Amino acid sequence: MRFGTAVRVAPLFTLLAGSALWINASAPKTDPNLINFVRPGLVVKITGAAVATDGTLRVRFTLADPKGSPLDREGVTSPGPVSVSFIAAYIPTGQSQYTSYTTRVQTSPITRVSATQAGADSGGSFEVISEGLYQYTFGTRLPAGFDRTATHSIGAYSSRNLSEFDMGIQRDDDVYHFVPDGSKVTVVRDVTRSETCNRCHHQLAFHGGSRRSVELCILCHQPQTTDPDTGNTVDMPVMIHRIHMGRNLPSVVAGKPYQIIGNQQVVHDYSKIRFPPDARSCAACHQPGAAQADNYLKPNRAACGACHDDLDFRTGKGHLDLPQVSDNQCANCHIKRGELEFDASILGAHTIPRLSPSLPGVVFEILSVEDGVAGKRPTVVFSLKEKSGKPIAPLSMNRLNLILAGPNTDYASYISEAVLNADGTADGRYWWTFQDPIPAGAKGSYSIEIEGRRELKLLEGTTQERTVRDSGANKVFAFSVDGSRPEPRRAVVSIDKCNACHGSLSFHGDNRNRIEACVVCHNPLKTGGPNGSLSIAFPVMIHRIHTGQDLTIPYAFSANFNFNEIGYPGDRRNCAACHVNGSEQLPLKGSGRLNVVDPSGYLNPAAPISAACTGCHTSKAVAAHALSSTNALGEGCAACHGAGAEFSVSSVHAWQ
Repeated sequence: MRFGTAVRVAPLFTLLAGSALWINASAPKTDPNLINFVRPGLVVKITGAAVATDGTLRVRFTLADPKGSPLDREGVTSPGPVSVSFIAAYIPTGQSQYTSYTTRVQTSPITRVSATQAGADSGGSFEVISEGLYQYTFGTRLPAGFDRTATHSIGAYSSRNLSEFDMGIQRDDDVYHFVPDGSKVTVVRDVTRSETCNRCHHQLAFHGGSRRSVELCILCHQPQTTDPDTGNTVDMPVMIHRIHMGRNLPSVVAGKPYQIIGNQQVVHDYSKIRFPPDARSCAACHQPGAAQADNYLKPNRAACGACHDDLDFRTGKGHLDLPQVSDNQCANCHIKRGELEFDASILGAHTIPRLSPSLPGVVFEILSVEDGVAGKRPTVVFSLKEKSGKPIAPLSMNRLNLILAGPNTDYASYISEAVLNADGTADGRYWWTFQDPIPAGAKGSYSIEIEGRRELKLLEGTTQERTVRDSGANKVFAFSVDGSRPEPRRAVVSIDKCNACHGSLSFHGDNRNRIEACVVCHNPLKTGGPNGSLSIAFPVMIHRIHTGQDLTIPYAFSANFNFNEIGYPGDRRNCAACHVNGSEQLPLKGSGRLNVVDPSGYLNPAAPISAACTGCHTSKAVAAHALSSTNALGEGCAACHGAGAEFSVSSVHAWQ
């Protein structure tokens, strides 16, 4: 049998060069010498595949640690046994999705319905070729007359068990593409890349954690496979669209939960999922780079009907009473882009109003602060223009505020004033003198923040007329109140990192859209929620929102803002997903931080480090630990959790 060179598509994600992530909560206690000996981690790589004339399928693959040293599959000559499972699938001629050769029959104990599902091969055998190089012969034989000209793909998912060394289980997967007749692979399924998913999910890890790439997932998650318990398909475009629509699915809004029942009858209910970006943001997942990233611009009943699941294409109900018996006519009405927004075109129908390209935009700039000294009322000079440079009159805005806050070491208070009546010139320059002065005795630096919006009509006079908020990006200007060098507030997180998952954050009537503006109001002394019972200091609030379902204390502002229902899509130990400049590390940089008012926490007030850490770690035991490390000299957290310490932040939050 000949193992020729097969064509591989570009790797779907390059984090750690394909090696599996090492998730190990006990890492801080592990002897470094033991780590160097075991070399935890796993890389599986398929190197070739071939099909014999009788349909016997064989695949060759390597097992190695992250540094390239070969691994013994049985764990005799290298630490930890490695289990490997294989999937074989092909893309039938003229089709775009896979059909799996390796299947199983699943019978529902609920409905008694049986369904054939794509899955891993069984009954195969392994052979050692050389150190770290293996051959697997599938138990499944390809049928007589299989198409030797079609794209075939072999998926491998694997686990290395290092539990005996207290290093958990490492996982990895790989996919290999080839054409059995030896020709070049030209037909691929490449709609969404893993790195795009991992902008929110950090590292995809499903079915026990070993399925880690979209490229592997689509071998099974295709039209061939359904859940016999619910009757729901697990076809990737349908399932993923419905999961991410979650609570906004029309069927869920109407009262029917969206569930898939998995292995051992575990119920997965996606009815409360909140998609961080706007659900109309198709490009959040369909990112450039994938060969078929523009598939969402090619309408079909399955993918479109997954989100719009109140449509009945068979009868035409909800579809302008137009039955749709195939996908052939979809693009006649649903073209890529129409002449107007909010029309039946794909891009038009998915226009997010506040991000409409038709809006002229609002551009703020703070040019200077005069009389910005302690005890005086500062005068702020700012500009207000459209993206084209055309001046905007303040009175044409529906909201325009300047906010004075300080000190910049840790904002303690703020003053917000509406400046719609600001004086100005014809070129878009305006000035405003605050009614209240900077506090007498103020020291160091303070900040001025500008925010606002106007409400404009789009498609005025048509049946699609709508009023849309046109908001400016917040600007924050630091200035000195005592003649010292101006110092902006420390940068802890980045809006770019937030928007990697959220798309385009905008809160409080679309007025606040930059982290620098959020922290002006969300200061250590600020509370909110029912009767002011919750801390809304930024580090506490953001940690608790993102901890969500794992919180051990209530954190809900209302029924619509119950953050105890939030499911964070990534790994919360990945502090760098949000933090910049190592700002999560101890000791905290800078001075002048204030204690945090936290009425619902066990510590009230909480010292700065304790407040941030108990934002996620909300148990009484953690609060007691933090309290025991705090005295008249301050917090002693860095003694154990500082950089380089045994229980450093990096160590106890190790997730890779």
